[in-house]
Amino acid sequence: MKLCGIELKGNDAVLVVLEASDKGPKHIDLPTRKIALGDSDNAADVICFQKEIAAFFVNNNISKAVIKKRAKKGKFAGGPDTFKMEALIQVIPDLKVELVPPQALAAMEKKQDIIYPSSLMKYQEVAYLAGVYCYIGSL
Repeated sequence: MKLCGIELKGNDAVLVVLEASDKGPKHIDLPTRKIALGDSDNAADVICFQKEIAAFFVNNNISKAVIKKRAKKGKFAGGPDTFKMEALIQVIPDLKVELVPPQALAAMEKKQDIIYPSSLMKYQEVAYLAGVYCYIGSL
């Protein structure tokens, strides 16, 4: 099973694809590492984002997406575009979507010895953690 860890940040969906292996989750380094939402007030840009991200999941045989949850209010609240992107991902047909709170990711990182693959970019680490969280939870 392939899954995609996602961090929604600004107007970008940062993506990390993982696949189960005997040695734990294996990072699959793909050329597409993030997909941007253009002008969120422009319907054509919103539709383009959803088509592009849906095609990414289909073309890479991804059956599950794990998104780092954002706060809805307060100092660290997610921006409106991130919630729009989340909704667009959630309505993609045949894709299971799980939201993971940042506190769960922090707790897992403390308990587990997380080794980041060298193929991973620094900005992908949170998305990687979300994917690993899902993988560890499915054991």
